[in-house]
Amino acid sequence: MKCCEVKSPCVKKCSLDKDKVCPACNRTLDEIVAWPEADDHLRNRILEAARLRRAGRT
Repeated sequence: MKCCEVKSPCVKKCSLDKDKVCPACNRTLDEIVAWPEADDHLRNRILEAARLRRAGRT
């Protein structure tokens, strides 16, 4: 897999809650900032963390 084939989960409805997590994509502020420079391995880890965060909020 080439670098950076994993697409951003951003849905252009950015905001941050009190925990500095975007409720639209479930990424933390640190994850959002890291995304542009992240390789696909890190991007997949970020997506998995966001998925688990979303599951914990429902």
